[in-house]
Amino acid sequence: MSSVMDISEKISILAEAARYDVSCASSGSNRKKGAKLGNTSIGGICHSWSDDGRCISLLKLLMSNYCIYDCAYCVNRKSNDIKRATFTPDEIVNLTVSFYKRNYIEGLFLSSGILVSPDYTMEKMIEIAEKLRKNEGFGGYIHMKAIPGASQELIQKAGFLADRISVNIELPSEQSLIKLAPDKSKNSIIKPMSFIGKNICENRTERKKHKKIALFAPAGQSTQMIIGASPENDKQVLKLSNSLYENFHLKRVYYSAYVPVGKEFISHNFLPPLLREHRLYQADWLMRFYNFNTDEILTEDNPFLDDELDPKCAWALRNPQIFPVNINTADKNLLLRVPGIGVRGAEKIISSRKFSKIRFEDLYKFGIVLKRAKFFISCDGYHFSNFEKNIPKIKSYLINDEKENLKYVQMELPLKYI
Repeated sequence: MSSVMDISEKISILAEAARYDVSCASSGSNRKKGAKLGNTSIGGICHSWSDDGRCISLLKLLMSNYCIYDCAYCVNRKSNDIKRATFTPDEIVNLTVSFYKRNYIEGLFLSSGILVSPDYTMEKMIEIAEKLRKNEGFGGYIHMKAIPGASQELIQKAGFLADRISVNIELPSEQSLIKLAPDKSKNSIIKPMSFIGKNICENRTERKKHKKIALFAPAGQSTQMIIGASPENDKQVLKLSNSLYENFHLKRVYYSAYVPVGKEFISHNFLPPLLREHRLYQADWLMRFYNFNTDEILTEDNPFLDDELDPKCAWALRNPQIFPVNINTADKNLLLRVPGIGVRGAEKIISSRKFSKIRFEDLYKFGIVLKRAKFFISCDGYHFSNFEKNIPKIKSYLINDEKENLKYVQMELPLKYI
């Protein structure tokens, strides 16, 4: 790579190279002490959603798209013939500060291909974060990728500099990892995830006793799983996600529809499984916020999510004995099982019915999606329809409604990567 490459060309190459990593959401952490520049607790909008529904604008870059690994699913793998570039730490620091002062961004998402070794790459990324925090007094959001195989000492150092730190698990099984990413191992990914999760828990416990202790990854950790590059079914994917949430205290698991990135895939006429990715996010949401478990969402006989219906509707139609649910007596957990009723809606119903009985027309005020919920609820003995007798009709109606709401356009891979 020519040493005379200018910054704008590097940005073009390395911002494009970073777009396949989807695990970059801010949780709006607050870093007040010593910060002279930047704020993560109030935000604008660009590409990354926070937990409370805001969008956070991030400068999303790879430090380098050179890589010593040859992962079959990665556009930046060493055998792929693409244009390469590398930022110096000072270049990324200057870009971040400059973009922030122009109100283009509110934070930095930083990842990289693996240069020389995992430790060498991690050291360079830490240098960037240290210069931003200590030299520039940058208090904005930083999401940093932990490089699999890097030492625990370096990962711990990164955790005290970044708001969120993440390790991409990449594929849903060890067998697929061996086949498609032979340079990586399950242990090199799971070990740092476990280490980060343990440090987050210990840090929070210590801070309850001593508030002056530095924050370790205050916005938690996340990971990314590529969907469609390997043969695992949706049940296997969700079981793995549930295990990661329980064992490593992950904030989010992100699902990324596999995009073919090499000439060997052209003859397959392959399209990224975007609808499957969407369904997995819906199912993941049910597990995290609606108290569903994996075995309720999917069974051994039906291990894939329904293409035509969202997972909550599909579950409701498989369990007609539960419906209709009486809005005026059902507990929160049962209300959350009703399609069209969300967490806030359920809380408003429970709060309001303390004062008077709720009628169908009242539900609009609570933000309930009544065109879905009406089939599954009753108010004062009134049912919108006989649920068990009309399941085929209800299913047809919900499928048509889904088709109206779920209109997406297939992404196209840039020609330079084909």
